[in-house]
Amino acid sequence: MNHMQVFLTYSDIALASCMIIIVLLISWQLRLKLTKTLLIAAIRTIVQLSFIGLILAWIFAREQWYEVLLILTIMTLIAGSAAKNRVKRSYKGLLTDTLIAVGTSATLVTAIAMIVILRVQPWYTPQFIIPILGLILGNSLTAISLTSNQLIEAFHEQQGRIEMMLSLSARPFEAVHEQIRAAITNGMTPTLNSMLVVGIVSLPGMMTGQILAGADPTQAVRYQIITMFLICVSSTLGCTISALLIYRRFFNKNKQFVLPH
Repeated sequence: MNHMQVFLTYSDIALASCMIIIVLLISWQLRLKLTKTLLIAAIRTIVQLSFIGLILAWIFAREQWYEVLLILTIMTLIAGSAAKNRVKRSYKGLLTDTLIAVGTSATLVTAIAMIVILRVQPWYTPQFIIPILGLILGNSLTAISLTSNQLIEAFHEQQGRIEMMLSLSARPFEAVHEQIRAAITNGMTPTLNSMLVVGIVSLPGMMTGQILAGADPTQAVRYQIITMFLICVSSTLGCTISALLIYRRFFNKNKQFVLPH
């Protein structure tokens, strides 16, 4: 069977960019007031992806562990910061909490993927570790931000209920268990929804990209299955760590419920 491979040019990208005009027309016609945001988003997409493409090409050619580690660290820091910025009610130390949640879950799962599942040698092979960590971080930060946002809001809005349960001799975790459970469930919902319809309704980006690049569809499917499980585990770990860290911020050493600032 012949595998046709299409090499994209800058003119092809220009044609694809013209399709954004459709979105702009819809925004203008319905007065969505998204024209400026759409233009900025489109420009940033081109600039950011082009820039990272040049960096990755350079790193792939050199394969130096310290350069790969630097890129992975920068990606993780940006992901943690992005997760923090999506939370409406902030408090001192929130950035630290999101960085710990994102970094711990993504690093652990990526390490397992590289060493145990894929068995890539050396472990810092940029062709594998950078895309895998990127996929995990992108999904984990969304899950963590959803969990953090809902849990902090719940703690503020249900302060009276929580304090009442504490006054009735409930332990701190018992008093907020329902809020923690709901927040983690909310954070995991996008990941679980995508797993339920993957391959039936949607073909994920990684799998689609591999197929378009001429890879064997069966291999593309196997890679996608692995990445979906990695994302699920990382998101669950990240949401759980984030919820526990936030929980600790809302109780002092005397196990009293407090609102951090």
